[in-house]
Amino acid sequence: MIKRFLSMLTAGVIGSVITLASVQYFDTSKTEPKPSSETAENINVQKVAASSNSISDIVEQSSKAIVGVVNKKKQSDGFQPSEAVTAGTGSGVIYKKTDKEAFILTNNHVIEGAGQIDISLYNGKVVEAELIGTDPLTDIAVLKMKGNYDIEPLKIGDSDALRAGDQVIAIGNPLGLDLSRTVTQGIVSAVNRTIEVTTSAGDWDLDVIQTDAAINPGNSGGALINASGELVGINSLKISESGVEGLGFAIPINEVTTIAKQIIKDGQVVRPYLGVSVVGLDKIPPFYLQDIPETVRDGVMVASVDENSEIAKAGIKVQDIIVSINGESIKDEGELRKFLYTKLSVGDQVTLKVFRDGKEQTFTVRLASNKR
Repeated sequence: MIKRFLSMLTAGVIGSVITLASVQYFDTSKTEPKPSSETAENINVQKVAASSNSISDIVEQSSKAIVGVVNKKKQSDGFQPSEAVTAGTGSGVIYKKTDKEAFILTNNHVIEGAGQIDISLYNGKVVEAELIGTDPLTDIAVLKMKGNYDIEPLKIGDSDALRAGDQVIAIGNPLGLDLSRTVTQGIVSAVNRTIEVTTSAGDWDLDVIQTDAAINPGNSGGALINASGELVGINSLKISESGVEGLGFAIPINEVTTIAKQIIKDGQVVRPYLGVSVVGLDKIPPFYLQDIPETVRDGVMVASVDENSEIAKAGIKVQDIIVSINGESIKDEGELRKFLYTKLSVGDQVTLKVFRDGKEQTFTVRLASNKR
């Protein structure tokens, strides 16, 4: 019975006041896009010196590099062959190019589950894009258009240099392509913010820039630009509670370009892989926790085990309760994920303290890679 409960719990959708700023037209079953094997190692992202421009100059110089991103999914009535129809739209940024191709940054949630991705350019031309790869946790995706385009990529700024009060401009496609390349102005409200988000890869603490520049559904994947006309963030989400205004968030470009480089190289971000799915004890009914000591209040219960993983070979089983890793107490699944991805590396050996049938046990496991 508990296995069935854990399965239902891990498959559930958790509500949030954080709204991902893309326009979704309907929901369908998701298919995992395959990353491209092509690379662009010969393309270097260079930071540029600051310059003095008017807002109008910045917009004029930047707008061509802002594109519409159309997520298309295949639909079928059971009789006719399936065809790709628009499921949602968002924004994207051309951030580098060669004579043969152009690379686009956008949000993972804009293109997640797409069967086809179309790019709408400033001149109305529509080009089908190739998905290089995604990182759901940081909500970054990289696309590629083949061909030579008369579009100057946005210059990359330094998001670490931003301060609260700095002027910024957001450019994107709020509410769809009819309002493409809409410009809103504001300031950096705060830097180094951390927002807890729920993604298809699990809960994650996302590091963001807070801004009061208007960000609406459809702006996801668009550009946050500083007063020198440099790209400093990728607009991603906003607080959508009633009565709340001017709370938008962008992913810092320094983090984005680091993630994008890994995606272009490997088609994904390579991280340590423990080999289990888990559920925080705070989400488990007390009835199922009667065998553990009363002093144990934090930890995660193992919901499933990859049978081919090192952790399975070590003896970890479903319903085991992991309470610490390398001596560090684990509060919930988000904390376990954060510890794995920020403090450990592929190949590291870790020690897990586990309760099984009320008895404490210790397991040693070597971390594998999540690389597909």
